[in-house]
Amino acid sequence: MENNSVSKLLTLYFFTVLFLCSEFIHCNVTYDKKAIVINGQRKILISGSIHYPRSTPEMWEDLIQKAKDGGLDVIDTYVFWNVHEPSPGNYNFEGRYDLVRFIKTVQKVGLYVHLRTGPYVCAEWNFGGFPVWLKYVPDISFRTDNGPFKEAMQGFTQKIVQMMKNEKLFESQGGPIILSQIENELQSKTRDAAVRSYMNWAAKMAVDLGTGVPWVMCKEDNAPDPVINSCNGFYCDFFTPNKPYKPTLWTEAWTGWFTEFGGTIVQRPVEDLAFGVARFVQKGGSLFNYYMYHGGTNFGRSSGGPFIITSYDYDAPIDEYGLLREPKYTHLKDLHKAIKQCEHALISADPNVTSLGTYKEAHVFSSGNGTCAAFLANYDSNSSARVTFNNRPYDLPPWSISILPDCVTDVFNTARVRVGTSQIQMVPSNLKMLSWESYNEDISSLDENSKITSSGLIEQLNATRDTSDYLWYTTSVDISSSESFLKGGQNKPSISMNSAGDGVHVFINGQFLGSAFRTSKQKSFTFNGPANLRAGTNKIALLSVAVGLPNVGFHFETWKTGITGPILLNGLDHGQKDLTEQKWSYQVGLKGETMKLVSPNGVSSVDWTIEPLATQSQQQLKWHKAYFNAPDGVEPLALDLGSMGKGQVWINGQSIGRYWMVYAKGACNSCNYAGTFRSAKCQLGCGKPSQQWYHVPRSWLKPEKNLIVIFEELGGNPSKISLVKRTIHTATASEPNSKN
Repeated sequence: MENNSVSKLLTLYFFTVLFLCSEFIHCNVTYDKKAIVINGQRKILISGSIHYPRSTPEMWEDLIQKAKDGGLDVIDTYVFWNVHEPSPGNYNFEGRYDLVRFIKTVQKVGLYVHLRTGPYVCAEWNFGGFPVWLKYVPDISFRTDNGPFKEAMQGFTQKIVQMMKNEKLFESQGGPIILSQIENELQSKTRDAAVRSYMNWAAKMAVDLGTGVPWVMCKEDNAPDPVINSCNGFYCDFFTPNKPYKPTLWTEAWTGWFTEFGGTIVQRPVEDLAFGVARFVQKGGSLFNYYMYHGGTNFGRSSGGPFIITSYDYDAPIDEYGLLREPKYTHLKDLHKAIKQCEHALISADPNVTSLGTYKEAHVFSSGNGTCAAFLANYDSNSSARVTFNNRPYDLPPWSISILPDCVTDVFNTARVRVGTSQIQMVPSNLKMLSWESYNEDISSLDENSKITSSGLIEQLNATRDTSDYLWYTTSVDISSSESFLKGGQNKPSISMNSAGDGVHVFINGQFLGSAFRTSKQKSFTFNGPANLRAGTNKIALLSVAVGLPNVGFHFETWKTGITGPILLNGLDHGQKDLTEQKWSYQVGLKGETMKLVSPNGVSSVDWTIEPLATQSQQQLKWHKAYFNAPDGVEPLALDLGSMGKGQVWINGQSIGRYWMVYAKGACNSCNYAGTFRSAKCQLGCGKPSQQWYHVPRSWLKPEKNLIVIFEELGGNPSKISLVKRTIHTATASEPNSKN
């Protein structure tokens, strides 16, 4: 009851401050070399990233409350331009994209906001958050001293800032936003003069908007005054701001790593994450942000990369489904409590560093009024150490830091974890999908439906404008009846092609020949396969597939995608036949997409059939649908798609995302927390699908007759799809721990 009363008093205080700021006092946020200063008070600020489009509005308050209970002061989010302005001048701030509602929810819970307006966000998000239409603005060049880009970028930034002002959401107006970010990881120091000019322009443009709160540029050493430059990375204790009067900020402390289709799951041990944070704070860092604190889900076609999986779990303290991941959540909560106990000393003094032996140090913060806090560090990744500090002995595990808020009492060590490990179970809900029915994607009339024809191959994104993952390339070729292979000759014809797309499915005369995909480490790939040609006219149909647009890489707007050629028929009597420059027809998307088969209203526009299970599992480019009732309980839900191949799935017209049962390759060895962490360390899931379970928000379900629609590219068995409940049990101190 005492803790609850204190919590209520703190919440009342927060709202009282907001009321006073709004009604009587002109609140302000400034900074000095030690910290962000809010209404005249320096603050040690603990922040966590939660991206509003990666969860549902129904989840937001619970996620934010868990963040607050975990010791956070600030919620950090990007602003995703492509979802808010899907076409020029047409805006969408509804549902998962309701930015104002999200920020007001943060305010309701009693936390601050760092609003990272970008507009470039990276974030493993489709096209880095840029709307695809931006690529087609005449004479545009992204993120450089380019008039068309600056005009569009400024327009969106002004739009967001004005929305926030209209709702009085900046701290200077009594709202929760204490920081804003412009641009993102530009690193102009490594670019040309035009990029540096753009960076300076962007900084001035943002400051001139008059938000009353400081602006930040992350990974931008050249950030001009008054913009604060900040650090992103697994560690940032090496970082120093570019001016001595700016505070030391860590905008992305990576809690884990993203996963690609075909890649392993990376987990960052909490002992190392806490060690990284403590190293940063003992060097004078005053704001650190966990990226991610809750990663969430890449619903729809929002994942970038390409090849980023639908889950954006990121091994965060709150998992993709909104459940607490232990011991990460509680161990960090304990860390935050220890740091807050040191806050007065941290904001009042610079550290005095003394050696405690080889690879061992003490960082002591001692203010003039007698306040003292100490951080005792053992940087040795192999050996524990007993050190003497102020004539007292302290035991330090390898690769760890102990925090002494009074320079005496060791209240927390980064390597000593007091809670067990979350043990995850995906429990069958025992609900059956009712009456699976199927519909074959119609490829018989591709030429008739084509609205684009061209001599030669066109770039995929130029045709689709990202309205679909799919683009059909179709042509025809005449084969003479005198060809040797038609008369039993030993040489059989084959077809080969090069592509800069993400995958291709090849059909000749309606028959599926095979598929090929590239990986994230390849810029292109080649398909080679037998060609079942016949005498007379042969129809060739190539379905080029995208698995997300790039989100990182300078000027990725210029990168090509789709089939590039050459496209060759091999093994004919007269050698190769090059089809690259002949007439090609193009169809954007699938017929099922055009007919809106995924929606409850459009699903009845075709005749669905019930087919034998053996047939279903062998056929490509097939739509499946069924109905199911919502399971009881409140546990988060997921679809187990382990019986499927590759495609997309919708429930009640809402896109769950892309799925692909491609198996993970990597180096899944034992994981030791000690030693420098990198994304190749602590891998899990080798030899298993990179993602088997796909989050289904309960708020998307009705009590009865929920429609599930699947488009399957490769062939799978939908009858084995199940809806499961995600449960977590945390081992006690006496129970064995297991990583998951």
